[in-house]
Amino acid sequence: MKKKLLWLDDFRKPDDYIKGDYIISWVKNYQEFCSFLNEKGLPDIVCFDHDLGEEKSGYDCAKFLVQFCQDRNLDIPEFDIQSSNTVGKDNIRSLMESWHRFYLENKSEK
Repeated sequence: MKKKLLWLDDFRKPDDYIKGDYIISWVKNYQEFCSFLNEKGLPDIVCFDHDLGEEKSGYDCAKFLVQFCQDRNLDIPEFDIQSSNTVGKDNIRSLMESWHRFYLENKSEK
């Protein structure tokens, strides 16, 4: 079965970066990202860009995703970060990995 991949980037085309057999949904900003999650749920994989050319960034999208998972007691999906912004990339990775660790620690206690 093909994995569902959510590509967040305002500029880069997923076909230029993604190799393999995926069902790709391309969103370009915070609003589209949030709408996708609210309407379709979690994908199998999320690929983040940080700088989206607007006030809200990929980090804001990552915060929304973590809150979405917290509200539903879900672990985060697989993720990758194609951003050139190293600080933004580190912030997204740190946030996502923190929720993943917290989720696993609390899941094992139940």
